[in-house]
Amino acid sequence: MIVTTTERLTLRNWEEKDRDLFHEINSDPVVMEFFPFQRSRAQSDELFDLLRGIIDETGFGFYALAARETDAAIGFCGLSRTTARLEPHMPAGTVEIGWRLARRHWGHGYVTEAAQRLLALGFTEKGLDEIVSFAVAGNARSIAVMRRIGMVAAPDRDFDVPGIDEAHAGLRPHVVYAIDRTRWRAMEGA
Repeated sequence: MIVTTTERLTLRNWEEKDRDLFHEINSDPVVMEFFPFQRSRAQSDELFDLLRGIIDETGFGFYALAARETDAAIGFCGLSRTTARLEPHMPAGTVEIGWRLARRHWGHGYVTEAAQRLLALGFTEKGLDEIVSFAVAGNARSIAVMRRIGMVAAPDRDFDVPGIDEAHAGLRPHVVYAIDRTRWRAMEGA
């Protein structure tokens, strides 16, 4: 199932051929720098199956991000509904935009390109009023993408992620960025 395309990219549901790439991005310590763990192959496969099922069922999720010319997955980018795990900081059902890219594909603007297209999809086709993104406060790369796609800091919504052990306490503080349909339309018209 293709969700949408850009000039260089296809955002689609995960396919069996993507399992190796999915494990690569979830086990790379540099890609996962701002997460308290890397996933084993079994854990990656379990999450892969879960994400694929959520996309099939709801149309939301972290979609495979593939090079349009080859259809080879390079990472993911998606619109996903948050779960009760983040309440009360982030009400369940809030739509977040998020991404993760294999390190060898960093620096080419792929995430920004995909995220801009997903904002358009969210506001025009899915009828969303707001889309948020959040990241570890020190994650300068993700925060830079948030700013490039027109999101603005919402410091009154920043929060500490629950359930992170003391050994990884520095990964608790998260910053929140948001964009609403009105701001997005104004940017598109500029």
